[in-house]
Parts: sequence; structure tokens; C-alpha cells
Amino acid sequence: MRWVWRALAGLAVLVLILVIGVMLIPTERIARLAADQFEKATGRALHIEGEVSPRFWPVLGIKTGPVTIANAAWSDSATPLFAADSVTIELSASALLGGDVKILGIASQRPRLQLERSKSGEANWEFQPEPVATPDGAGDTAPAVNAPAGPTAFTLERGLISGATLRYIDHGTGQDLVLDGVDAEISIPDFTGPFTLNARAVASGQPLSISAEGGVFSAFADGRVVPLTLDLTIGQNRIGFVGRGGWAPRAAEGALTASLSDIPALGAALGTAVSAPPTGFGADRLSVTGQVMLDEKGALYLRGAEIIADNNRLLGDLDLSQGEARPKISGNLRADALEFAGLAGGGGSPGPGGGAAGGMQARGWPRDHIDVSALGLVDANISLAANSVDLGVVKFGETRFMLTVDRARAVFDLRQLAAYGGAVSGEFVVNGRGGLSVGGNLSLVGLDVAPLMQDLAGWDRMITKASLNLKFLGVGNSIDEIMRSLKGDGSLTLGKGELRGLDIAGMLRRLDTSYVGEGQKTIFDGIAGTFTILDGNLTTSDLSLVAPYLTASGAGRIGLGDRDLDMRLRPTAFPGGGEGTGGVMVPLRITGSWADPTYRLDLEAIAREKMEAEAKAAEERLKQEAKEAEARAKAELEAKLKSELGIEAAAEESLQDAAKRRAREAVSQEAGRLLEGILGGN
Repeated sequence: MRWVWRALAGLAVLVLILVIGVMLIPTERIARLAADQFEKATGRALHIEGEVSPRFWPVLGIKTGPVTIANAAWSDSATPLFAADSVTIELSASALLGGDVKILGIASQRPRLQLERSKSGEANWEFQPEPVATPDGAGDTAPAVNAPAGPTAFTLERGLISGATLRYIDHGTGQDLVLDGVDAEISIPDFTGPFTLNARAVASGQPLSISAEGGVFSAFADGRVVPLTLDLTIGQNRIGFVGRGGWAPRAAEGALTASLSDIPALGAALGTAVSAPPTGFGADRLSVTGQVMLDEKGALYLRGAEIIADNNRLLGDLDLSQGEARPKISGNLRADALEFAGLAGGGGSPGPGGGAAGGMQARGWPRDHIDVSALGLVDANISLAANSVDLGVVKFGETRFMLTVDRARAVFDLRQLAAYGGAVSGEFVVNGRGGLSVGGNLSLVGLDVAPLMQDLAGWDRMITKASLNLKFLGVGNSIDEIMRSLKGDGSLTLGKGELRGLDIAGMLRRLDTSYVGEGQKTIFDGIAGTFTILDGNLTTSDLSLVAPYLTASGAGRIGLGDRDLDMRLRPTAFPGGGEGTGGVMVPLRITGSWADPTYRLDLEAIAREKMEAEAKAAEERLKQEAKEAEARAKAELEAKLKSELGIEAAAEESLQDAAKRRAREAVSQEAGRLLEGILGGN
């Protein structure tokens, strides 16, 4: 960029040659001479078409026809770096006579500027002058490149650009930004003094303006760091900087103030569609202040940062670096109380039956669209510590977690999370790649169930401590869709407590379902079970409850999406409990919505189970009678064989084996008698 200023100064010096030359030399030769001098100074071809007209009154100057400056050799674009229908330069004649270049004004008609950065980082606005041959020995010459020198001293009272078009293309990142209607004014009253720049433009339909003031223009033109003040506005957003800056190499440090109350306009100006953030993330107010530093690689370091997002205030340090596909933010933040009720939908306002701040509807979950498109703008690796966090649906106490964002997928690694008198640990994931999904692997220990269920569902009848292990995944763009799609599994353990509004033991004693309502309760020693979740329905088959006067097993479904339930409990009252229940077992059916469940004793199940029990008993009786008849027949057979044939079974010997044994003995005895007769006859 140093050569840009050199080119500007060289072009101004050429004006004097042109003004004098047009009176003596044809305009075509004048234009060719100026183009040759510009190319030697910058290494780029300059084309001046049409007539070159001098101006002597009221000031000395020159006006050209169409002008173009060639693009970099590595660019494959046919569009030049700069093009204008005409360029007018006005000089101070008296200053020229004194040997100074004092530019009174530079103006261009319909200028077009195309800035490009290659994949390797080369910029097409960085000029390289042509090498100059220097003597080498006797009569020989060897090419050598001039060492960089400071720009020629000049002043510019007023430089104007009106109705320009500026296009910036980054071939490395794919960014393509176009500024239309660019009006700019630059003033350099003293080459070694301060300079100012004011510009306005339109970027993707968003108004943009910038004001800059710098000190010691000669040093800034040479790339060195100078005092610098910037004020940038995009839509309703405003970014200010007061400090020092330079561009060779790129460097800046100073105070940053940013008011980003119009995020969609900022995204549109940068060529990215971004929705307004939810409440708590800057829906009404978003500001950033701190000390910022910029290094030569383009990385930003924000120290002592204060971030105000609606009612939230965060402090800490942040680093912003350019990744392969998108910027990356790293840092550490801390806060007192954080409110993110907007994540729950429903505007963050409490609804009927929905808890103190959950925004729940009595018979449904919020259906507000949850927009997480901002996750795709940057990658992140941020640690956050807060004294409390309100997510609208649930609330947490002291919180410590690590947030990692990679390609629109955010992972919350929960290092410390106090919640409802207990603690939560594990991992929670928000995935914004191609839609929205949430999931996690969480362990919850010692949570107070009543306030938790009040926030989740507006239901506070369970007074106990809970421990829960949960794996889950839900897909959808609202809480309602996510709850209806949930799948996963887990286990639940409840300690001693009470279930208000339901007296199970009273129902069993009186076989009366009226033991429901205010003043009724079931005291228990513990509840435990495992469950699976599929399509927003939680099912369990091994729920167990132990209470002072009863036990119960349970199975059924809890609709997490529809907020309903269909559970069957099989409670058994202990004998002698209170009024003497005698071991009564009556299945209890609980159905309906969470807001208004229905309780009924399953008498049909009692009759069915009684019939099944009687049938089983009858079957056992028949089996027993058959065994007894078989035993009697066997005994009668043994007695008859013994009396008639002399067959008697030995211990652990069947009648069949005894008969075979007796037959063998008889055959053996008869064979012996026959053998004796034969031998005696001889």
C-alpha cells in the first residue's frame, strides 16, 4: 500500500508535465508519457483514453478521459483494479513554482474499484515498481530493484469520490462484498500533519459510513503506526476506535466501543443472513467495550472487555482469529446473573401453568421458532463462570462450563452447575448443522423436585430429592418439536418425600378414588426405576415405591411431547397399617394431562387377576389330585406283584426294574436245575 501513496504523489507531479506538455505536444503522446511514468512507479499499466485537457482557471489542473489501472498479474479477473470515466486533478500553481506539490482537489467520475486477495494472501492493491537497471562494471548493466523510499511530499486539500462502486473479493475465504454509491472525501492539508477521511456507501442494502482521523500522514503513508480515530456505522450499529494504527505491517491498539443493536443489518452488510438474537443475547441492546489489539496476522485481542447483552453483563478477555472457514473466538468470561429466557420461546414471559419463568402453556410447549443461525458465523472456545443462569425453562445457580463451537455445533461441558439444591454435570449439545437438534449425557444429583417440576411443567406436588442419569436427543426448531421427538434412556431415584394431592393408602383402605385434592398426600421412603424415551414418550416397566404402609410397583407411559400420562400402579397395603388393611392390593390407573390427571381404581384388573388366580389354583389342584391318584395306583400294583409274584422293589428301584430283576433270578434258578439234572444223568 506504500506504493499507492507514491502513485498518488507521482500522478500529481505528472500533472505539471501534462499541463505544460499539452501546449507543446499532442495529447496522445502526453497520455502515453504519463502512463509510462506511472507504470515505472507502480509496476501497473495505466491507460488514459480520449483527450487530456488542461485547465488554467480558476486553478491549474487537468482533466482526462476514461482511466484504468490494470489488475494484479495473478488475478484471473478481466476487471481492472481501478476504472473511471474521467479524472480531474487541480494543483496550486504558486506552490508548484516554489517546488511543492499542493493538490487542491482530485475528483473522479463514476469510479469502479475492485480489490482482491489471493488464496496465498497477496493483495492486488499492493504495487511493485519496475526494476531499474544500474551500472555493473564497464558499460555493463544489471537489473536491480530500487529500495523502498518514502513517498513524495504533497498535500491534498480535498479529494472527492462520488457514486463509486467498490468490490472486495477474498479468494481464500470466498467472501465477495460489494459497496455501491460510495461517496468519499479525503483531506491531507499537511503532508507531515493530520489527515481525515469521510465516506458513505450502501452494502447489501444497508447504509454504511466511516469517519477517520489520523496523525502524521507521511508516517502513515509509509506504513508506520500513528494516532488514529475511527467511527464506523452499519445500519443502526456503531463501532468506534481511539488509539494507534498502521498498515505495514497491520497493527493497532486502543479503546474499542461497539454498539451492535442491529445484528441482521451487520450480517447483511457482510454478505451473511443473520436473524435477530433472542432475548438475553442482544435482542434490544448489545454493546462491547475494551482495549483492543490487532496483530500483523489479522488477529484481534480484546482485553478488559465488557459485554452488555440486554440485561446481561459479562466481563473478561476475548481473542478473535481467522480460521480456515470462519473466524474463531477464544476467551474467558465471567458474570453475576445471566438471563436467557428467550431461549425457551414465548417471549420469555410466564404462561398459565408454566412455572415462574418457563413461559409454558398449560397444555403445550412453546412453539416459537428457535433460531441458532448465529452458531454458524464463528467457531468458539470460551469458558464462562456465572453466579446464576436463567434459561427460562429451568434455572441454575453457580455455573462453570466450557463452550466449544465447531461448524455450528455448540458443546457445553458442564464443569460446575448448581441447580435446585443439587448439582448437574455432563455434556449438553446444541447442533445447528442443517436444522436444530439438542442432546446430552447428564447426571443430576440431589435436586429438589418441587421447584424443578414447577419450572418445567407448572406442577409442584412432589416433595423430595431426585437423582437422575439421562441420555437424550431431540430434533426440531421449537421446544414443542424437540419434546415430541425426544429419544434416550436413563434411571431415576427419589429419596424420602411426599406426593401431595393423592392418598394411595386411603384409596386402598376404602376402595375410594376420592382421596385426591388438597390435604391428601402419600408419604414414601423412596421411589426408583429405569426408563426409555422414544418419539417424545417416556416408558418404564420397573418403577417401585416403598412407603410406611404400602409398597407399589408401576409401569406405563409419560408423554413428554403431549404432556400427558398413562401409568398403572400396583400398590399393596401392609397388614395392620393404621385401620388394618389386611394386605389389600388394588391397581391404580392414572391417565390424562399433566395439568388435570384422572385417578381410578382398576376394578376390572382386580376381577381379571382374581379369575387368573382361581384358574391357576384349580390347575394346581388338578395336578395334585393326578399325582395322588398315580401314587395310589402304584402302591396297589406293588402290593399285587408282591403277593402274587413275589416281586418287591428295593429302595430307589422302580417296579419295572424289580420285575426284570425277578425274571432274571427265576431264569437263573431254572437253568441251574436243568444243568444239575443233565449232569446227574451221566
